[in-house]
Amino acid sequence: MGEQKMEQMTLPALFEHVRKIHQMASDSVVDQETLRKGCEALRQCEEMISKLGLFSANETRDDISTANLKYILVSYYLAELTEKLTQDDRIQILTSSQAKLKEFISFCEAMELVPQEELETNSFLDRRAKKIARFKRQKAAESKLLEIKERKERIGRSTKASALSTPVLAEEDELDNDGEEEREAWVTTISLAICKALDLVEMLKKEEEMLLAVRERKLQEGDKEVSESLLDERTKKAEAWHRDAAARAQYTKPVQPITCATFAQDVLEGRARASQAHEHKHQPLIFGPASLVGRNPATERERMAAQVFQPSHRLPTMSIEEAGLREMEMMNKWQERNVKLMEEANSAWHKDNRKPGPSEEDDEDDDAAQERARAWDDWKDDNPRGAGNKKLTPCG
Repeated sequence: MGEQKMEQMTLPALFEHVRKIHQMASDSVVDQETLRKGCEALRQCEEMISKLGLFSANETRDDISTANLKYILVSYYLAELTEKLTQDDRIQILTSSQAKLKEFISFCEAMELVPQEELETNSFLDRRAKKIARFKRQKAAESKLLEIKERKERIGRSTKASALSTPVLAEEDELDNDGEEEREAWVTTISLAICKALDLVEMLKKEEEMLLAVRERKLQEGDKEVSESLLDERTKKAEAWHRDAAARAQYTKPVQPITCATFAQDVLEGRARASQAHEHKHQPLIFGPASLVGRNPATERERMAAQVFQPSHRLPTMSIEEAGLREMEMMNKWQERNVKLMEEANSAWHKDNRKPGPSEEDDEDDDAAQERARAWDDWKDDNPRGAGNKKLTPCG
């Protein structure tokens, strides 16, 4: 399947194609070229799911439609196919596969698909009991899927046998039963994938630790080539972590979704491509009085209509920024005025070098004061202290 043909496929057809590749890789050995094409198709599925906005962070499994439940498995399929790739740098493959598995488990946890006992971290004995319970759930899910498959085949054979002799009866009930069985089958498949993903994460983590220990031991022995490759590996690991973080961010902060429901249906059914989403822009239509506000009304009717549903309070005449700038301007003017007043106060007459000249009234007051002082001095000369007081004279 060529690249151009793969891009023209619809999301359901593309998912069915990669599901068959995953089934083949699980049952037998598949060549590397097929695995790479499957990984590329799964990445394209992730991009289409993100653009279509099929999942939301505030949804649970009950809110997801039956037709979209199967797309939860895209990350799990991509992780398993990536793990089967053959490459010189095995650690990079393990890191990418673990990142996709953790992304799948985190998303299922957000959708309330992971059992509560798997979310609890306990002691070694509890982990052992958890693995036993996980194994039992895996076997139960496999047997349930086999039972659903056999029931579908049995119903199909009976339907074909009765189609020749009996007209179609109770079509709506059959459709409802088919929808319920399909939803039950996909929920069971996701539960089985969660059990396998948890086991695979632990296995890949142990393998990665072993390979890193081997490299560290070779590095201690003094192998320079291994040292350079280890540094390159750490760089690649950091780059892969950032790429995986960007991929995980599509669930927390998705790309711009398709807001046109008709166009989204066209993309799902193959009549359009998700890359054409930017061409579908719908400007909101304004009706009623809002369409008249902001322009000059031509008639009295338009003027009265523009006044409908207007606020009863007075609208602001300036923004908060403009009011702040105006207050700053007033403060600056007030400070400049205070500076001028302080300069005038500091340059008062008593601090200047200039001395005021005597006036005529001051001269007259000075002359009168001098005359009174002279007369008082003359009187004190003529009347010494204690004169005229006979009692102060000593006796005999």
